[in-house]
Amino acid sequence: MKGDRVEIVVDAGDTTRTYEVMATRAGRRVETAVRRGVVEVSEVTRSGSVVRTARFMANRVLALVEQPIPRDEAEEADGA
Repeated sequence: MKGDRVEIVVDAGDTTRTYEVMATRAGRRVETAVRRGVVEVSEVTRSGSVVRTARFMANRVLALVEQPIPRDEAEEADGA
């Protein structure tokens, strides 16, 4: 849903880096998957087409935080 986002905190050697993937348009969602040592976060359309993907090595990911937008705000944003 528009506004949903996932923050990924990654170990970058002597520091950490934070990346964010956000559902940027109405009807899009953010999906996460962990496969074969890779964390994959994708923005996906209603029909299932992947718009963008971020991939990270699983052993470098320190935190994966899913932050859904509160649904009452989402309804107001969509004009319902």
